Amino acid sequence: MRSTSYFYTLAIALTFIGCKPEAKQETKQELPETKVSVVQEMISPAGTSSSLPHLMSNKDVALLSWVETTGDTLKTMYYAELVDDIWQKPQAIFNGSDWFVNWADYPMITENNGSLWSHVLKKSTAGTYSYDIKMNVKPKGATEWKTDMPLHTDGTPTEHGFVSVEPYNDNFFVNWLDGRNTEENEVGERGAMTLRAGVVSTTGELLQEYELDDSTCDCCQTTSAITDNGPIVIYRDRSEEEIRDISIVRFVDGNWTTPKVIHEDHWQIKGCPVNGPKVAALGNEVVVAWFTGAENNPKVNVVFSNDGGANFQEPILIAEGMVMGRVDVLWMDQDKAVVSWMESKDKMAVFYTMIVSKDGSVSNKQVIAELDGSRKSGFPQMEIVEETLYFAWTEQSASTSKIQTAKMPVDAFTFN
Repeated sequence: MRSTSYFYTLAIALTFIGCKPEAKQETKQELPETKVSVVQEMISPAGTSSSLPHLMSNKDVALLSWVETTGDTLKTMYYAELVDDIWQKPQAIFNGSDWFVNWADYPMITENNGSLWSHVLKKSTAGTYSYDIKMNVKPKGATEWKTDMPLHTDGTPTEHGFVSVEPYNDNFFVNWLDGRNTEENEVGERGAMTLRAGVVSTTGELLQEYELDDSTCDCCQTTSAITDNGPIVIYRDRSEEEIRDISIVRFVDGNWTTPKVIHEDHWQIKGCPVNGPKVAALGNEVVVAWFTGAENNPKVNVVFSNDGGANFQEPILIAEGMVMGRVDVLWMDQDKAVVSWMESKDKMAVFYTMIVSKDGSVSNKQVIAELDGSRKSGFPQMEIVEETLYFAWTEQSASTSKIQTAKMPVDAFTFN
């Protein structure tokens, strides 16, 4: 979770390195960028000084959450529901002046059959990188949120965050990066960041907890999905040689599998790039998008699996060169997925999206928005509801920030 200036500078510097020839194992077919925009602006439910958006949809429910700042320290988490293509009146969940707020580690909300779950990061001591994950739940039929509930119970003054959450049966499946082993011991030694997961009830009770990997990258987002076989978690791993490629763990027949790299990029980097993957599942069809800076050639790749993530096809190259990553991916149907990412352009950043098919063909790429090129723009969000894509991002000005939202029909993309 530690986002030092060294790590950030290293990650951004990689986006300005020139292109190299395409790797043999990757395929890429690209059509020109769309010049006539089909993106429609929406009235955002967020106020001024808002940031850290998170979009989710589940069946017929779509929600947007974000954080607003009042004064210097007071933070409030809000959410709004999408009804008939309009964002409804925002509702407050929880506020505090002791939150850990980070551009890359944003609070989230999700829904399961009328019950709501959300989280924030709250400082546990005066130390900069000492904070906990606090859950908020609103069971179906409840009128008030139950807030400030602990997710993990280790009690160590260390880093906990980079959550992903999915509706799971009648509960919620939650996973996170956990720094309990990084606390310095009596001889000055520190362990590694770990990946943990749990099943949480709609009333906020941690029903089960697991350690999934005992050494991972410190501050890249995790991502999860529920396949027909069970939950899967995708994340940036970390080897003893500082190889930080993307790995998967799967819950199969009541047990978690050993971590497995989905594709060997061989990205050796001493600092965390703060750039995690995204996964989506449709039955046992799985699609993963991720950023890599291996061989000094920044890329966004997409890969498909038809067996719940046990095996993956060869990667499809989506973009390279001036790539910043910050990806998202969704299923459009059983053969096609929608992927989004960011690229650098004249000190700005462009938020792109396109459709990619299992056979490697891709659509035109559509510009969703031009953003501030710094980390203040955060991680843009994308969701699909029926035949419409919805987007949310942070628009940064000299004096403030504000969440913006937009939509576009999925049939606006074109192929050769």
